[in-house]
Amino acid sequence: MAKPIILWAAEALLPEGWAKAVRVEIAAGRVAKVTAGAAPDGTRVDVLLPAMVNLHSHAFQRAMAGMTERRGPDPRDSFWTWRRLMYAFLDHLTPDDVEAIAAFVQMEMLEAGYGAVAEFHYLHHQPGGMPYTNLAEMSERIVAAAVETGIGLTHLPVLYSQGGCDGRALGPGQARFGNEFDRFVRLREAAGRAMADLPADAVLGLAPHSLRAVSREGVAQAVALAPDAPIHMHLAEQVAEVEELQASYGARPTEWLLANHAVDARWCLIHATQMLPEETLGLAKSGAVAGLCPITEANLGDGIFDGVRYLGAGGRFGVGSDSNVRIALAEELRSLEYSQRLAEKGRAVLASPERSTGRVLYEGAVAGGAQAAGRASGAIAVGAWADLMALDGNHTDLIGREGDAVLDAWIFAGDDRMVAEVWSAGRHLVSAGRHARHDAITARYRTTLAALRGRM
Repeated sequence: MAKPIILWAAEALLPEGWAKAVRVEIAAGRVAKVTAGAAPDGTRVDVLLPAMVNLHSHAFQRAMAGMTERRGPDPRDSFWTWRRLMYAFLDHLTPDDVEAIAAFVQMEMLEAGYGAVAEFHYLHHQPGGMPYTNLAEMSERIVAAAVETGIGLTHLPVLYSQGGCDGRALGPGQARFGNEFDRFVRLREAAGRAMADLPADAVLGLAPHSLRAVSREGVAQAVALAPDAPIHMHLAEQVAEVEELQASYGARPTEWLLANHAVDARWCLIHATQMLPEETLGLAKSGAVAGLCPITEANLGDGIFDGVRYLGAGGRFGVGSDSNVRIALAEELRSLEYSQRLAEKGRAVLASPERSTGRVLYEGAVAGGAQAAGRASGAIAVGAWADLMALDGNHTDLIGREGDAVLDAWIFAGDDRMVAEVWSAGRHLVSAGRHARHDAITARYRTTLAALRGRM
């Protein structure tokens, strides 16, 4: 039996609040014992936090970061013009490319303070739509990347079967995504077999892409396929998406989903930036997680999530990096609060009388991310996976700070360079701010980028 791992933190955020001189014992990847007021022991850190799940990622898009910031021939650039560029880009990607890109972005996530990721994986087939001989080839590459980086993985194979709400065929750029339901079932089963190479904390979920890309029947089949698995879906991201569904279904996306499915705690609805107040309250009441991706939502011009109303109604949320245009955990949280300040024309709008803005953001997102990923983490508590992150208390912006002020300084004055150590299910992957395989993973990514640019 492996020897328990012992951590000692000068300060730690526990479920009951901040505590001093905290000793944490880790065994078999889980928190085995937590003792406050303990004598220094084991590996010593300054500020210990539960590490967060990045609840929404399309790994391959990391390699196109910064490539879509020129305006094309369209009179107005938008999500839809960006999507055409993304479709053109992905036609150049090979399985080897996807594995190298995924490993690099997972490494970046860990160095930013995330302990796990929910990968919303829809790039399944060859250019043109022909399946690989191994139907789950691309899922296997995501798994291989997670084996290399050590990140906790919730893998979400995506069902994508139509080009729009009217049931039209997939367009050329969507051919690599497409599966009818029976083939999707086989693909997901094969992905599950590939995940046997991962540690016990890995989770297999599923994701009907959106109400425009999956039929009514397809959504129902997907929901019934794995009744206990996390289920993620894009929802109400763009005005045009809402208008298309209204024309075809006679209802808005959130309105239709809540009326036709028993949306509950296993659901994670991504973006939901286009909701009416009553839809916002309905989603909060459901117990589902709103998957917010503030950096990507700003980059794509999606709109602003109605966060004040949603949190005021007890809604659950988490954050993800989506297009991976920038991997920056503190900035995701900062951008979320700042978007609310701009919408409300006020300050500290998500704070409560008892908890600062930074603490509301962090505790909400860490709990919501764990729920969305189906991952028993999100707290420094006995029995939870030991997903932990330590901040460097010697960073200039953290000197003299304690309690909520640490989170406020990190999120609003600092950045992810304050992240010192990261553990995922007890695996110590980041030390002194650097992943254990940083150089090798980065070198392979550089080689992949150079070859990819040569093919474009």
